[in-house]
Formats: sequence, structure tokens, C-alpha cells
Amino acid sequence: MKTYKNIYSRILAIITTLLIATLAGATAQSGKINGVNFVSGRSAVREVNMKPITQVGAGYISVIPYAFTRGHSPNVSFNTSGQWYGETVDGTVNIVTEARKQGLKIMVKPHIWVMGDGWAGEFELDNETDWQKWEKSFDRYILTYAKLADSLNVEIFCMATEFRMVGRKRPDYWQRLITKIRAVYDGKLTYAANWDNYDQVTFWDQLDYIGVDAYFPLVHDKKASIDTLRERWQSTKADLHKLSAKHKKPILFTEFGYQSIDYGAGRHWEINQYSAAYNGEIQQNAYQAVFEEFWPEKWFAGGFLWKWFPNHGRAGGEGNKRFTPQNKPAQQVVKQFYQKHK
Repeated sequence: MKTYKNIYSRILAIITTLLIATLAGATAQSGKINGVNFVSGRSAVREVNMKPITQVGAGYISVIPYAFTRGHSPNVSFNTSGQWYGETVDGTVNIVTEARKQGLKIMVKPHIWVMGDGWAGEFELDNETDWQKWEKSFDRYILTYAKLADSLNVEIFCMATEFRMVGRKRPDYWQRLITKIRAVYDGKLTYAANWDNYDQVTFWDQLDYIGVDAYFPLVHDKKASIDTLRERWQSTKADLHKLSAKHKKPILFTEFGYQSIDYGAGRHWEINQYSAAYNGEIQQNAYQAVFEEFWPEKWFAGGFLWKWFPNHGRAGGEGNKRFTPQNKPAQQVVKQFYQKHK
């Protein structure tokens, strides 16, 4: 009898161990941040604008309150009457409120649009006086939305987006800004580094996620198979894994996505989207490849696809060359993986 009890105990222990391992494995591959970068539009949003986001399996939206400056100007303009409603403080509250009704979690992700240049990555100033003015102006912008994010219990705050040159020229500024944000915001904090300089950011240890706008050029072909795209991810994936291990922080794709055009998995900023042909297949394959490579990884937190328009019924579709996967073959890939990795 004693022997049978011992055998039974051992069998029970083995089953328990296997069950724990199975649950641990399932947990490791679930709970991802499955997000969309939501387009802040001209008017208020309602329930109808949020439902398609949950139907595709997303659990997060990124809300983007834009600000504006000019090249070589220290002034940052935000929350003005000349902006689209969704880009203002009131518009941000509206989007967050409606998203909450659908059970969505939130990242607030301020963007600067540099008038005349567009991209903030090359923004820089000529003298110390202007730099100090810009820092005070940028502080007002970021801390306004950090305080708002805290009041709305926003889960993640992204403190800036793709300021490559500012990061190089003013590294100490970011340290001071992080301290100021932490004083008014209790949620998780990240920064959206551009794909080509995420490894040069000096303050990852002070944040909760290593944020990357993941527009890595994978292939320079009109078309590409899923296997080819996955193979091209390997070197970058290894580098991201090393960075995550070094800082003991998960990687978060604060933006990722592909245009539905020929060469859409390459250097999109060099492609003339007006002359390039529509190509839904390469967008679909590129989404499939990034999901298969990253979403099962424990060190990878998830990501926010670029981008999602409020009026889903009229967004994207066959022939639309823009980044959105809405109403294109890529949308089904997004739904498949987002629902799998909830």
C-alpha cells in the first residue's frame, strides 16, 4: 500500500510540474500589448469608432496629441484652436473616454510636427539660448499631457518621439525631463526611438519599456515571401534581444507597420507612393513575419501598428496605398495574431 502511495505521489508531482510548465509557457506567450496608433481626427469620436479596434483583437490604443514647431525655432505650439479636435487636450480626453468604454487600455504618445520638415529626427537649434527656450516650451507640452495621462489613469506614457538629434545634442535634458514626468505621472514610461538610433539612447535604464519605432528596412524588392522577411529580421532581432537583456527592460514597438505598395517592406521614406503600385500582399506578408518573429518572445512586450483611422468603414481598402491595414488582407493577419496573444 505504501508503495502505491509513493507511486501515486510521484505521478501527481509530475503532472503538477507539467501543468505549471504549460501554464507558464502559455503566460509567456500571452498578455502582449496589442495596439493601434489611433488617428486623432477633426471631430469627436463615439462608440462606433472604437468597436472595430476591439473586433480586430487589439487591447490598446495609442492616442497622439500633436504639437507643432518650425525648423530652428524654439517655440512649441500645442492645444490650439487651429488644430484638429482630436489633437487637443479635450480631444484626448474624448478619445480616452470612448476607448475605456470598450475596455481598451491607453498609451498617450505626444508627437512634434516640424513645420517645413515634418520629421522631428533632424530638429536642432543654433545656440544655447534657443535650446533652453525650446526645453522650457517642450516641458510645458509634455508635462501637460503627462498630468492629463495620470488623471485619466493611462497605462503608458511615451515622453517623446524620434528626436534623434536632440538626443545627441542634449542628453542631460532627457534625464531632467524623466524626473519631472515621474513626479506627476505614476504609470509606465517609454520613449519612441527611431529604428536607426535606438541603440544610442542613453536613458533606457530610467524607463519601463525600450520603445522603438520599428520601420527597419527588410528587403528592397517589390515582393517578398514570409520566409524571406523572417530571415531578414534575424540580425535586428538578435540586437534588440541583447539590448533588452542589457537593460533588463522589455522591447515595445511604439510604432510598426508597412505601406501596401511595391517595395513596402523596404525604405518606405524613399518610395514615391503616388507612382508605386498597390501591393496588399507584401503588407500582409510583412505583418505575418513580424508577428511570427516577435510576438512569441518573452522579452518582447508587444506593439502599436501604424495606423488606425476612426471611420473604419471608409478606411483603407483595396487600392489604398497607405500604412493602415484596415479593410485589406493584412487586417486578417492582425486579427489572427492579436486574438492569439491577448
